Amino acid sequence: MTARTTRLDAGVRGALRAVGAAAKKGLGDPGLAELVQIRASQLNHCAFCLDMHLAIAREDGVVREAQLDLLNAWEEAGDDVFDARERAALELTEAVTVLTDGFVPDEVYERAARHFDAARLAHLVALITVINSWNRLMVARRIPPGSTEW
Repeated sequence: MTARTTRLDAGVRGALRAVGAAAKKGLGDPGLAELVQIRASQLNHCAFCLDMHLAIAREDGVVREAQLDLLNAWEEAGDDVFDARERAALELTEAVTVLTDGFVPDEVYERAARHFDAARLAHLVALITVINSWNRLMVARRIPPGSTEW
């Protein structure tokens, strides 16, 4: 696959990086942040972001290998793989990423709100939104995994 363009305005790139870093810091859980970013990237079929975030999760050791192996089937994986807090975050990730009904269902948001205080929940939603933006930027431009020009 050849990239359609590797041109991305430095201001846009910097702004998205800053929002993502702030959201990740505010969430306060690097492992969960990677799980959320990987799950959204799976849903959006973003090979570039999957490659990047799987490498980060493995290199930093913030996510168990079983979680990475079973993330695409997290609902069936069992409570010993993903706890209730992780499940709530993944469910919210899917709801924000795949807006087929045009909104995030109240019950999904409320389940997440049981596990995150208002500030961490806001950071989680911001992180999900940022990775979706990155996914769309990379997929639309067909940036291949491992590319250093983007």
